[in-house]
Amino acid sequence: MNAEFLLLKNVSKRYNQSIVPINNITVSFEKNRFYAIKGRSGAGKSTFLHALSLFETIDKGKIYLEGKDITNLNEKDADEYRRNKIGFIFQSGFLNNDFTAKENVMLPMLLNMDISSAEKKAEELLEKVDLSDRKNHYIKQLSGGEQQRVTVARAFANEPDCIIADEPTGNLDEENEIKIFELLKQYSSNGKCVICVSHSSIVEQYSDITYVYKKGEMIL
Repeated sequence: MNAEFLLLKNVSKRYNQSIVPINNITVSFEKNRFYAIKGRSGAGKSTFLHALSLFETIDKGKIYLEGKDITNLNEKDADEYRRNKIGFIFQSGFLNNDFTAKENVMLPMLLNMDISSAEKKAEELLEKVDLSDRKNHYIKQLSGGEQQRVTVARAFANEPDCIIADEPTGNLDEENEIKIFELLKQYSSNGKCVICVSHSSIVEQYSDITYVYKKGEMIL
């Protein structure tokens, strides 16, 4: 049996009477699992991921990390949680346009390792997403799909316990989409947790558990 990694218990988020992106959700996520979350645009999926990442406060309920209540962490502890436990692949990659692809991937590692080691690992990660030949290009010199692959490589940088991905293949062609899902599947199979929101028609081929997100609720 896998150990429970993240648990949301009776979690709700309401913007007003008619907009309730998270509606009393109780769900757990384990390591060694790839979770897919599907649903229509506007259902609240991104808000759910932001709450899970502690970027978004919740109005009700609790969030637990390995049994520890992290619902109301202060900003410093929340940053540490995101830095050490979570790797992010969001629709907006938040890449630094003044840096090269390699430098963007190196950034998260510089707190934990020397520049030479970070550079070597960044090159290995970019090779995994087929960007070795573009590693020294600045972000503005890359296509949207290439930028998305840089974001994917960066998410693996510190080998986090969990990857949280919001439409990680949205800008990719089918060939690269398959490669990214294969990487995420491999990552989860190595004892990690992957939680992926995706409209892709093929994500269920890689996920262990697929939820449908509808009106703020998670449905198996």
